[in-house]
Amino acid sequence: MREIEAKKIASTVRDLCLEANTNLSEDILAALNKALARETSPSGREIIRQILQNAVIAKKEKLPICQDTGTAIVFVEIGQDVRIINGLLVEAVNEGVSQGYRTGFLRKSQVADPLDRNSNTCDNTPAIIHSELVPGEELKIGLLCKGGGAENRSALKMFNPATSQTEIDEFIIQTVKNAGPNACPPLIVGVGIGSNFDGVALLAKKALLRPVGRHASSPFTAKWEKALLNRINSLNVGPMGLGGTTTALAVNIEKRPCHISSLPVAVNIECHAHRYKEARL
Repeated sequence: MREIEAKKIASTVRDLCLEANTNLSEDILAALNKALARETSPSGREIIRQILQNAVIAKKEKLPICQDTGTAIVFVEIGQDVRIINGLLVEAVNEGVSQGYRTGFLRKSQVADPLDRNSNTCDNTPAIIHSELVPGEELKIGLLCKGGGAENRSALKMFNPATSQTEIDEFIIQTVKNAGPNACPPLIVGVGIGSNFDGVALLAKKALLRPVGRHASSPFTAKWEKALLNRINSLNVGPMGLGGTTTALAVNIEKRPCHISSLPVAVNIECHAHRYKEARL
């Protein structure tokens, strides 16, 4: 049995908050550079250049990539041979988020009461925590700082099980079209298919965690992802909604078995400021 101090979890989450908000990951940078090379719109190319320049400045100056530093969503994989000591997991995660957002002067966007906009929690807690027990004696922490503008454009639909793939395609594409400029494209489009009402939304969010450029392991699903990406990029929404051939950088689909009478589909929209980092303890 391996022991991990709760304070170590807190300090790791703190560091992830700072890193995720100031350092755009290499897969996103590579995808943006590829998009710059093939973008046909002059305004689209200029916007992508500015996004890349912004990322360089943010990393160098340790400044937020975007003023919306998001909701802290934490994915924890806990090895079954791990024991957390001198504290509780949830408390440690929230302490790390609190430290990260306060010491990094990151915008605190969480309101304590959804209907009272003046009830800010003042440290961006509580985090949304998803935990999973896995084999081994390692603890993996993934932190996604999810912006409100993109999250607001996400959608979920409980389809009839006889629904065709074409109808599902139209729902996904229409969701992106409805998002327009409000989700700050270029986007990453996470799609969940299967599970149930609550599970499919989590599938869609987990789809965002797959590195951009890495397709699903299933050849059928990988082909579907590429086809959807091509259709989305033909919408002419373009970078920041001003037209062009780069509306999305990736479409990632995650699937799970579901009840025979159900066909849940969720689309989780992510902006180009994809703030995800992970660590292993």
